[in-house]
Amino acid sequence: MMNSKKKKKVKISSIVIYLFFAFMTVLYIAPIGWVGISSLKTRKELIKSPFGWPEELQFGNYSYAWTAGKLGKAMLNSLIVCVVTLLLTLLIGCMCAFAVGCLRWKLANAAMTYILVGMMIPVHCVLIPLFTRFAKVGLTDNLLGLILPYLTFGLPTTIFIMAGFFKSIPKELFESACIDGCSIYRIFFSIALPLSRTGMFVTGLMTFVANWNELLMAMVFISDDTKKTLPVALSKFVGPYQTNYAQMFAAIIIAIIPTIIVYCAFSNQIVDGLTTGAVKG
Repeated sequence: MMNSKKKKKVKISSIVIYLFFAFMTVLYIAPIGWVGISSLKTRKELIKSPFGWPEELQFGNYSYAWTAGKLGKAMLNSLIVCVVTLLLTLLIGCMCAFAVGCLRWKLANAAMTYILVGMMIPVHCVLIPLFTRFAKVGLTDNLLGLILPYLTFGLPTTIFIMAGFFKSIPKELFESACIDGCSIYRIFFSIALPLSRTGMFVTGLMTFVANWNELLMAMVFISDDTKKTLPVALSKFVGPYQTNYAQMFAAIIIAIIPTIIVYCAFSNQIVDGLTTGAVKG
């Protein structure tokens, strides 16, 4: 009797958990699905029946959004900025995190505190000083003028997360590598990075998505239409007097496709990275 009661409790708890996850799945997917359906409507259909199905699929909204909004060039600019920023953030951030988390030196704690202070500084506080400095050195209307602040604001979070992953690696691995004659660079690239790839994928996804969706600095630093990123290009679909929301939704679907592809491509590697590691005993 006791075993049957326990089994019933386990079944009920598992059902509640599955229902909760199903609800959360619908909660997150429903807005994207509604935007996708709305992007295939005409403007009149969207106003009359916002939650209904389109009478005729309007694929022309996508072609209009792509050509009129110049999303191809904007997507290329965003891709260049995000990829370069991602590579530099992971390389520099992992090196700094390894130095702070694994190496023994007197100012390690002070350096970590300095990094944590950098996480607390909002972008709005430095926006005007950055713009004036960049205007003097010619970094406005330049993709490098976006890469530098994206890299600066992305490094503290990357260092903070990666330092925790590096600290979780058994120190015996580093000690045995030193005994075998490995240099500090060999230890970093051959032992520390492979064992902390979970953190690299997590921070990489966070950095890519954050920079892909960033709008404020891109609007302030870039005024040339040929250098504008995707979020700035999307803002053109909102007019001062009238907005075609169906075409705007089509542009939004085009804009979120790359982030979905990136997440789907690396999600399995994140899960696989959770099971990797080494314990030497």
